[in-house]
Amino acid sequence: MSTTQRSRVTIGFGAGAGVVLALAAGIAPAAAVDPVDLEDRVTVAAIRAHLQAFQEIAGENGGNRAAGTSGYEASAAYIEAALTAAGYTPLRQHFEADVQEIQEYTFAVDGFTFTDDEDGDGTPDPLGVPMEFTPSTPAGGIADVPIVAPTVAIGCTAADWDGADPTGAIALVSRGDCTFGEKVTTAAALGAVAVIVYNHEAGPLNGTLGEQTPDLVPAVGILQSQGASILAALSSGAVTADLNLQQTVTAVDTFNVIADTPTGRTDNTVMVGAHLDSVPEGPGINDNGSGSAAILEIALQLAASGELENQVRFAWWGAEEVGLLGSTHYVDDLAANDEAELDEIATYLNFDMVASPNYVISVYDANESTYPAPVVVPEGSVATEAVFTDYFDAIGQPWIDTEFDGRSDYQAFIAAGIPASGLFTGADDEKTAEQVALFGGTAGIPQDPNYHTPQDDLANVNDEGLGIMLGAMAFVTASLANDTSAINGVQPVVDPVAPPEVTEEGSHLLAASGADAPGVWIAGGVLALLLGAVALRASRRRTAA
Repeated sequence: MSTTQRSRVTIGFGAGAGVVLALAAGIAPAAAVDPVDLEDRVTVAAIRAHLQAFQEIAGENGGNRAAGTSGYEASAAYIEAALTAAGYTPLRQHFEADVQEIQEYTFAVDGFTFTDDEDGDGTPDPLGVPMEFTPSTPAGGIADVPIVAPTVAIGCTAADWDGADPTGAIALVSRGDCTFGEKVTTAAALGAVAVIVYNHEAGPLNGTLGEQTPDLVPAVGILQSQGASILAALSSGAVTADLNLQQTVTAVDTFNVIADTPTGRTDNTVMVGAHLDSVPEGPGINDNGSGSAAILEIALQLAASGELENQVRFAWWGAEEVGLLGSTHYVDDLAANDEAELDEIATYLNFDMVASPNYVISVYDANESTYPAPVVVPEGSVATEAVFTDYFDAIGQPWIDTEFDGRSDYQAFIAAGIPASGLFTGADDEKTAEQVALFGGTAGIPQDPNYHTPQDDLANVNDEGLGIMLGAMAFVTASLANDTSAINGVQPVVDPVAPPEVTEEGSHLLAASGADAPGVWIAGGVLALLLGAVALRASRRRTAA
């Protein structure tokens, strides 16, 4: 994550400013939601109540809400009941997902006893976590197999292995620069029988290979400190290990939950999404109960806000944790069967983990001001990002960038050319001292130390971070329900009324903007109302009350 906050002089909210200014200038939009009002009605306390329900559901269903389980079914039923009571007609979109179960896992480095306790629970951390969609070892495992490290630690290409031979060995590579799947297929092509990836920072490494393919070998992620210990031993001589990993992959039926606001123009839809499934290891209250609960409450309060200018479509994605399957199915289905509807999506807002205990306030870096994007950034994404960052700037809230890399449910949308942005409070990246200076918290530990563990429960939710993100989510959703013109050029439908009485001060403002027609009042209206609204918002501290 970037540790530098960008600054800018804010005179408006990009896509959302038009409707607020129109109200000030005497133009009555066909339908408008007050973003500040919606923000005030979407509370941390309400989100907490939804999260409590998710926690109870997990507790009653084997401790998780994973795709294809009774816990996921009950979570969806909770969402659907709340939406229906608010006047929505939620729909399920079914699809099949491959789900992996680990039956056996043991990994031991001969002659080593690891005592690392990075999570601080008083007991040694386990040696490794099987990668998602790793294949199995042969029955009974492999024993006394040498460990070999590449010349270039990341092991992304065959050239990184020049001078080192992993044939018949367990490859030991560092996280970084390329996908886990690329590391594994590279080592496997050179003859490795398994791959161990050590983290490049503190915290567990919970990786995924994306899908099982014939060119993979068994793969495990280990701690940075464990990798350092093995590398130190290798510098002094040969090291061998034993690995037994037995798993199965099963196709299960699961689904997305989709709900459209009953009003708003359907040819200019604002889409808001969060994945509903957890990992099998825990209840997933931050990942991603937090995003799911937040967009649920926004949907409920938006339903009580009157008619909308633009339709808002809410989506609770299934099977994100096993490869972004729900969102990918949704976009692929539209591309194949209703391309016109796909083209009518103005922008997509993604909210995956918005209540991390050691939080950062980060926005997807569509304009690549901090991180070069490894994906094509669709036109309109920079403007979507700006709606969030302008909001934070206006209330004096520090924020940082997170890489626009498609590693969440916005991937399928941007691959289809749909603008996107979103918010993120952090997962297993280690929090830096610079980030602590901006957001508080603790340096040197992950932003969510309980990421993908049984401890991702209600106690793992940070109300302050959630409240900050919740304000932005509600404000931006309302703003885009009013006006997406800065993103896609689609102008809101307005009812021109009698021209407003222009004061001398107002005439200077409008003259500077070149206003000479009613439509221009929207772009050049009275800024005082908007700035007053955000100043009022900045004076309110969002709490659990």
